[in-house]
Amino acid sequence: MASGETYDVVVIGSGAAGAMAALRAAEQGLSVLIVEKAHKFGGTSATSGGVMWIPNHGLGGEGDSREQVMEYLASVTSGPVNPEKLAAYVDQAPQMAKYLKAAGVELIVSPWPDYFPDKPGARADRSLICPTYDGRRLGDDRYPLMREQFNRFKLFHRYAMDLTETFALMMQQKGWRRVAANIIRRYWMDRSTRKVSARDRRFTQGAALMGATYEAVFKAGVKLRTGTKLENMVVDAGGQVTGVEVSSFGRTSTIGARHGVVLAAGGFEWNQELRDRFFKVPGLTRHSSSPEDANRGEALIAAEKLGADTEHTGEGWWIPTMTLPMPKASNYHEIHQAAFDVGRPWSVCVNRNGVRFVDEATGYDSFGQAMVADQEKTGANCPCWLVFDAKFRAKFSAGGLMPWAHTPEHKVPADWWDNYIFRADTVEELAAKITVPVDALRQSVNNMNHYAKTGVDPEFGRGGNIYDQFFGDPTVAPNPNLGPIDKPPFYAVPINNGDLGTKGGIRTDARARVIDVNGKPIEGLYAAGNCSGNPFGDCYPGAGGTIGPAMTFGFIAANDIAERSGNQRAK
Repeated sequence: MASGETYDVVVIGSGAAGAMAALRAAEQGLSVLIVEKAHKFGGTSATSGGVMWIPNHGLGGEGDSREQVMEYLASVTSGPVNPEKLAAYVDQAPQMAKYLKAAGVELIVSPWPDYFPDKPGARADRSLICPTYDGRRLGDDRYPLMREQFNRFKLFHRYAMDLTETFALMMQQKGWRRVAANIIRRYWMDRSTRKVSARDRRFTQGAALMGATYEAVFKAGVKLRTGTKLENMVVDAGGQVTGVEVSSFGRTSTIGARHGVVLAAGGFEWNQELRDRFFKVPGLTRHSSSPEDANRGEALIAAEKLGADTEHTGEGWWIPTMTLPMPKASNYHEIHQAAFDVGRPWSVCVNRNGVRFVDEATGYDSFGQAMVADQEKTGANCPCWLVFDAKFRAKFSAGGLMPWAHTPEHKVPADWWDNYIFRADTVEELAAKITVPVDALRQSVNNMNHYAKTGVDPEFGRGGNIYDQFFGDPTVAPNPNLGPIDKPPFYAVPINNGDLGTKGGIRTDARARVIDVNGKPIEGLYAAGNCSGNPFGDCYPGAGGTIGPAMTFGFIAANDIAERSGNQRAK
């Protein structure tokens, strides 16, 4: 085992939390190494929507305040929440965003409603995004090495799309064909990049955030090592963490850390043993929509060996997903998010008893929580069914099944029918195919057809708030989320309770220090992002509720390390 290499700070994981911790520590004059298990950097964050929930950010809009933020969070969080940690997030998140912007990362205020818009203190301007980033600014040697977006975030599995383009195509808004043509033309006109890589130089969504952040990270002199996995923590006789043991291509080595180790290696959603240990309804690793087999909880396992406590481990950042074979590789499967599909008009979601159980247009995490609750109650959920008619099929995606304009019936692979996608001429025939009680499904559909006429869903209030309506169809009246399910053929796809990662993990305090089972900090050890417990408990308050805290507590951890080492500069 080789050893002897030492840095002031070692960061485990190259996603948003790790990148921010490294950037801030380096800016404070500390030498920093990022260790990344994968062969590409950027972590799960680079594959995400790249949204940060930063309340009271002060970067646009008026009227938000600390008091309003705390009022909102008090109304939506439940269960045990560390008030000091929550307050640290609320106070430091705006400071982190201003620092990120000063470092050269452009931030744009998004009009995304908070996920509980009817609660006191809710707003629609707390989510921040990054504009499209030119990936080649990282250098032609580095730009292909950032983790790519999933196929589901690309047009025809190739062309990068920003959020505006994505929603234009998703909703088939006026001029959507022109939008698609412009995306394709822009890619092929970029002849110089095509000589370097087939990857689109346009980094969008999570790749835009991580690309711009890593430009600053590399400029600050941070070192990055990929293909290197955390094995264990190195601890001195007094119990202080002084480094890490890592492995790469079968060789192990130790790397010293003079002032601190920051764990930012993601959650445990791809570790079935940990899912079975912590989750009420474990689900399967392969239903996760994070990068396959990436986040296996190595940081959590290593920290627990030192006696670290855990928190909020019973919940994931839930999102409905569905599964389809990969194009041209039918023996392999691909996970597709269905976060907004389940709340579109001309559709309904039912459990395996044929009964509705949720406002389908609610926030995707709340949808997942409802799946778990219904599974515990009835044993007939996880998966549930998304049922829709020909009007829905013509206009909207159903997970990985694209609308007719993209994937007409004759282009749907034969092995998909009645295995992944079910189709029938009547609701009754569809119920028989998916083995759901006929009378119950017929009643659920009839109810939705009545609600579509009145515009009111008396069961769950679908379409009754601005969040639901934000993802509805404005051409549908009187309720943009309700439309009659009455035009054959009728379809159904199974919906699993997928996730964007895990909400809980290593217990940390307001300074991002890892806390042991006796309630004391483990000296020299910090954690941020999904490998640690989030500040909201079981709640997902708004778009970017994962990345916002990840970057904020990475920022906090770096500040604490710098202050303790005597290297802290003016904020």
